[in-house]
Amino acid sequence: MLVNGSGDGIMNIPAILYHGLPLDLSMSGYLTIIPALILIASIWLKSEFVARIFNVYYIIILLSIAIVTVVDIVVYPYWGFHFDSTVFLYLQKPKETFASASVLEMFVGLFSILLFFFVAYLGYIYAIRKQVIKLEIPKSIWKTSVILLLLAGALFLPIRGGVTVSTMNVGKAYFSDNMFLNHAAINPEFNLMYSFFKSDNFASQYQFFDKAEASVLFDSIMYQPESDSVQHLLNTNRPNIIFFILESFSANVALDSIVAPNMSRFAKEGILFSNFYANSFRTDRGLVSILSGYPAHPTVAIMKYPQKTESLPTIPKALKDTGYGSMSFYYGGDADFANMRSYFVGACGISDVVSDKEFPLAQRMTKWGVPDDPLLERVYSEITTKEQSFPFFKLILTLSSHEPFDVPVTQFDVPFLNAVHYTDKCLGSFVDKLRVTPLWDNTLIIFVADHAMQSYPVGIKNNEPERFRIPMIWTGGAVKQPKNISDFGSQKDIAASLLSQLGVKYQDFKFSKDLLGEGRKFAFYSYVNGFTMTDSTGTVTYDNDRQSIIRQSGNPQLEKDAKAFFQTMYLDLGSR
Repeated sequence: MLVNGSGDGIMNIPAILYHGLPLDLSMSGYLTIIPALILIASIWLKSEFVARIFNVYYIIILLSIAIVTVVDIVVYPYWGFHFDSTVFLYLQKPKETFASASVLEMFVGLFSILLFFFVAYLGYIYAIRKQVIKLEIPKSIWKTSVILLLLAGALFLPIRGGVTVSTMNVGKAYFSDNMFLNHAAINPEFNLMYSFFKSDNFASQYQFFDKAEASVLFDSIMYQPESDSVQHLLNTNRPNIIFFILESFSANVALDSIVAPNMSRFAKEGILFSNFYANSFRTDRGLVSILSGYPAHPTVAIMKYPQKTESLPTIPKALKDTGYGSMSFYYGGDADFANMRSYFVGACGISDVVSDKEFPLAQRMTKWGVPDDPLLERVYSEITTKEQSFPFFKLILTLSSHEPFDVPVTQFDVPFLNAVHYTDKCLGSFVDKLRVTPLWDNTLIIFVADHAMQSYPVGIKNNEPERFRIPMIWTGGAVKQPKNISDFGSQKDIAASLLSQLGVKYQDFKFSKDLLGEGRKFAFYSYVNGFTMTDSTGTVTYDNDRQSIIRQSGNPQLEKDAKAFFQTMYLDLGSR
């Protein structure tokens, strides 16, 4: 019986098998590539020779599968995650690695591996080898070659997971807010292979100072004294929260009253954070910065490491712990893209994921999926007609302002502006409809971009602050009064700022600062391989490729502060 101390039993097995099937098929596709190529070559070779090659290949593969599967079963109860490439770091000291295992456990493990291999090899002998021995040279060599090549090429589909924009990743198997069930659905061989391509020794990178000095500098940067004079922006500490993450909404466009009249209106009606920045230039990084208060690393996206993201604190989980219910994530695109599902389901605890596959085919009108209009119609309909557990938390990621900007308006010559204008119109309609419902008075609506548009306006370098400035606006009936907050901040500060307003502890968000609290405020972001820190005293930009400062003004201390902050980011990533 499948049990992990949570009452989940055998009834979960069908769901586990169903959601794990894509990874199983993908791994099968990878393992079939070499046999497929050998089969093509068999057209010109004797069957006995082909059979010997098959024997060697299947002995190696089946033994490897047996070892990985059994070891995975053994280590999972201790580690809480699947056997992956990190184990090879431990194997550098085999004595310590096996110190916890008894002689009996090692014997049972070895016996299980041999038994697994023996049974699998018998299956190969009777199901595959017998057929290989019967192979004969075909009458039409070229016709057979073409057919076999086409069949081999078809392995692309299970390996990649289809023809959508997302490729196969571990997150495809995530379906539950019970992490054990998600892990049970993951193919251990695929997980190991995947980890080899994603692993790195992050903690050893970007060591500007010794760890003790970096720690002291980081603590001084993040210090925020407790105060009873924190501004209270809301008229309730338990509002319903509708959280919009807007694709590519740069501040210079989102706050333009002609391009985005509704966003401009919301900024005047609600609370505008006017010196606010994205932490990165990609959606996968921006999502983690926003929801986990975790700064973005330029060389890697932590979202691609489910094992690491599961250790992150998140706003949704913090809210769930305080009584928030009816948590949902809405996205018109593929929720498996860039491992998003594993993050939302596993780290955030949001099991209700509504993505492109939940919409009729007729509404998936763009390359990326469902445009923002039908997406927001779905959100509004479910919020107002489906039974909700109050207070609720709804997270919406828009996509119409993503390239290629395929939207049904032609208001501007620049496609990006058309797309922003279209999404702005959809947002305005959504808010105006919600405004006349009973939900309005106790609802907080948050608008923030995932990142700024990197190709607009033309002429701004990819590391300049204006390239990363984005809007953050709080509106809704739960907001006390309009306000402009000009303190510097970035996406990583949303967690502390929001949770502080709700009276929820946020100490686990070590990189996040309360923008309404006392102390120093700053914005930090990373670009392709560099980083910037900016505040009211100055700006510094350091390029890791050049290993030098490329922009500096004002306070010279910012250089040390920025380097210490960046170094701590990688030390933390390596420790997860």
